[in-house]
Amino acid sequence: MAMADRVQASACRGSLAEMAVDPSPPPPITDTPTWRALVEHADSLQDVTLRRLFAADDARAERFTVEVATLTVDYSKNRINETTIDLLTALANAADLAGARDAMFRGEPINTTERRAVLHTALRRPADAPLVVDGIDVTAEVHEVLSRMARFADAVRDGTWTGSTGARIEAVVNIGIGGSDLGPAMAYQALRPYSHRDLTFRFVSNIDPAALHEALIDLDPATTLFVVVSKSFSTIETLTNARSARTWLTDALGPDAVADHFVAVSTEADLVADFGIDPANMFGFWDWVGGRYSVGSAVGLSLVIAIGAERFADLLAGMSEIDEHFLTAPWANNLPVILGLLGIWYTNFLGAETHAVLPYSEYLARFPAYLQQLDMESNGKGVDRLGRPVPVDTGPIVWGEPGTNGQHAFYQLLHQGTRLVPADFIGFVEPVTPIGSHHDLLMANFFAQTEALAFGRDHEDPQRAFEGNRPSTTILGQRLDPRTLGRLIALYEHKVYTMGVVWGINSFDQFGVELGKVLATAIEPELISTSELAHDPSTNALLHRYRSRSGVV
Repeated sequence: MAMADRVQASACRGSLAEMAVDPSPPPPITDTPTWRALVEHADSLQDVTLRRLFAADDARAERFTVEVATLTVDYSKNRINETTIDLLTALANAADLAGARDAMFRGEPINTTERRAVLHTALRRPADAPLVVDGIDVTAEVHEVLSRMARFADAVRDGTWTGSTGARIEAVVNIGIGGSDLGPAMAYQALRPYSHRDLTFRFVSNIDPAALHEALIDLDPATTLFVVVSKSFSTIETLTNARSARTWLTDALGPDAVADHFVAVSTEADLVADFGIDPANMFGFWDWVGGRYSVGSAVGLSLVIAIGAERFADLLAGMSEIDEHFLTAPWANNLPVILGLLGIWYTNFLGAETHAVLPYSEYLARFPAYLQQLDMESNGKGVDRLGRPVPVDTGPIVWGEPGTNGQHAFYQLLHQGTRLVPADFIGFVEPVTPIGSHHDLLMANFFAQTEALAFGRDHEDPQRAFEGNRPSTTILGQRLDPRTLGRLIALYEHKVYTMGVVWGINSFDQFGVELGKVLATAIEPELISTSELAHDPSTNALLHRYRSRSGVV
């Protein structure tokens, strides 16, 4: 059954909100026989090395390789055997991963704490695949916004949209934070070879004044367009940067220029209008789009301007291909599920605390940072969906750097350190920008590193010996293009969801970001006043020093 048919057929079954509440909630996944079997299985593999596993099975590499579209994923260099995969897929069944997956795709409110559907997958549904949720055809709404984005992007790219002086736009500055910045900034860098080279693109997120200063220092207000991205249009960092950008513009061109140089991505038309932006130039999205899942929505407007609507459609098509795969492939051949279950295996049964993402592509330099938010904001939770403490570790620390830079920095720890660090190596057969033999040398390092990590090297000098048995997964694409980037994004999105389902947590809220913001709001006025302080002794002392050194008596 195709994705459109599967999801639409499921949509009539009702939503979670309409279902009766189970009076006896399920036990934590750690109380299941499968979890206990995995604990015993992990113990039985303690002395089994990758050398031994490969020596005993000539077909291992083929058995543990899956291909989807142009992505080849070889996970044979992981500390697993067929029993491991059988037990992990049984764990997915015990957690009802299939039910959770289908509930997400058909628009049930699986974000239970905020009573919201989670439908970033609807952002890339084909136009002829309706999805009706609460009486609304979500697909139709999505494609209406995509059409508006395409028309606007075309107008900026061909010079039809001009600034207040009549000059064509030469620079686009995206102002957002979190998913409203990381997604479009990462994707722009990844797809820069496909971008409109006559346009300059800058991304501002940090409230540090240096970020906005450096973004604007060499731009001309008459030829600069700002895209302000904030669902609520009240995010303090975004609005502070936007107001300062507005001042920079109006000081040069006057207050009437705002309407020609600012557009908004938001859902709050009144606040957008109060800022001075014509609501006709506001591009909306929905509360079922989480920030870290939003690059395929209007949040990607700057990206559409950069690469054009056709290539943006290719990005969405790549995501949709992985959605279909996630929906239909059996667990043992389902790439997001395999990667998610390997994450569970290392985090909970082998004691790994971090996960490295190592793209052998300069254009993917921001991809590890993008995955940091996707993974750590989604699954950095200490209680399950029922509010119970989670009895095991969740949310590995995600980090990484492009190869070959990382080889001359932290690979020493990967090869000879004492910590277990599973790693994903991402590389491509074809270079986007070929120069001489550069790409072959890059990829020689790519293949060599996973071999060295897995099998090591014996040496009589212990300083020069490599024990090997260091796990890695190899993701090999044909070429980094919009469709391939879309596949990679969706692959990791569904990997993260798989892990969250197994842990029984809600991967779609992020209350952990709130407390610091609340305290910052209280502290800001105290920095410039002599009022009494009522914080803890350390914070009080630091605030007093800050006041003294900044001239506040």
